Order: sequence, then structure tokens, then C-alpha cells
Amino acid sequence: MSKLVATAAQTIGPYWALIEHPEWADLLRAGGPNAGYDKGERITLTGRVTDGDGATCPDAVVELWQAGPDGEYEAGFHGYGRSRCDADGCFHFTTVKPGAVKGRGNATQAPHVTLSVFARGLMNHVSTRLYFSGEALNETDPVLGQVPEARRGTLIARPAGAGVWQLDIVLQGEGETVFLEV
Repeated sequence: MSKLVATAAQTIGPYWALIEHPEWADLLRAGGPNAGYDKGERITLTGRVTDGDGATCPDAVVELWQAGPDGEYEAGFHGYGRSRCDADGCFHFTTVKPGAVKGRGNATQAPHVTLSVFARGLMNHVSTRLYFSGEALNETDPVLGQVPEARRGTLIARPAGAGVWQLDIVLQGEGETVFLEV
């Protein structure tokens, strides 16, 4: 009988060519799974990924998972995207603003997207949420409510222009983004 042995985790690189599909960052692109989708508010999500020294991470990849504007995950809207960070460590997604999501019991989750970051030095990806500034449901969101108040701002995207929301992701150190176990 063979003994099971744990193997070491590996970083995502250096195989970037296998995951580089810039068109995946546009969830509303022509020819994509949401082509012609005309519901909800069209938005751009952007941010910069930095490491523990404050240096940008131009080789990071950010994945997005979200519900549609009706708060449903499988109601005609394909809510998955992937964006490789540019030379300045910035990611960009074109999508629609998600709606409130039904949670367990009578809880309603505030509109949010789930972000996963893959980057150099990470043995496993990290996951977080992006909430939208000014949403009334942020006050009662069951996940956001578990985050210490002083750190909630690391999950709140701010308006950065017409239809543009920005959330910077800090992987470590001062101002570190709150990461979730998913």
C-alpha cells in the first residue's frame, strides 16, 4: 500500500502565455458569452496590485467572479473574467454592476465581485471582494460585517470617473487588503 505524500504548491509562472487572453477582461465584448447583453449599468473596474514593498506587480493576474445585475449567478450573464496587470501593475475589467445577492437565511449580500490574485511570490492565489462605495447594503452585508471596521476600506471601490470604480490591492504590509478564505 502506497503512502500519500503532500507535494509542494507552485507559483503560477512562468507560463503566462497559457493564460494570456486579454479579451477575457471585457465581459461585454463582441463575440463573447455576454455579447449583446443590455441589462444593468455598464462599468469599468480598475485597480493596481502592489507587493509588500509597495512595488507594482506587472506580472500579476486578477480573476473576477460576479453575479449579474439581477443578483443571480446563472441567469443569462456570464460573470467570469481575467485581466493581466499592465506595466504599472493595473488591471481593468469591462462589465455590468452586479446586483444584491441573496444569502443564507434572510441575509442579502451587498453588490460585490470576488477577485482572485495570482502573482509572483504567491504559492497560492489570494481572494478578496470588491464592494461599491455608497451602497446601503454594505452596512448589513454578512461578509463585510465580519471585517474589522478599520480594515473595511480595503474592500470598498471608489468612483474614479463616469462608470469607473477603482480598488487597489495591497498583497502585504501596511494597508494590506483583507483576503478571504474561499
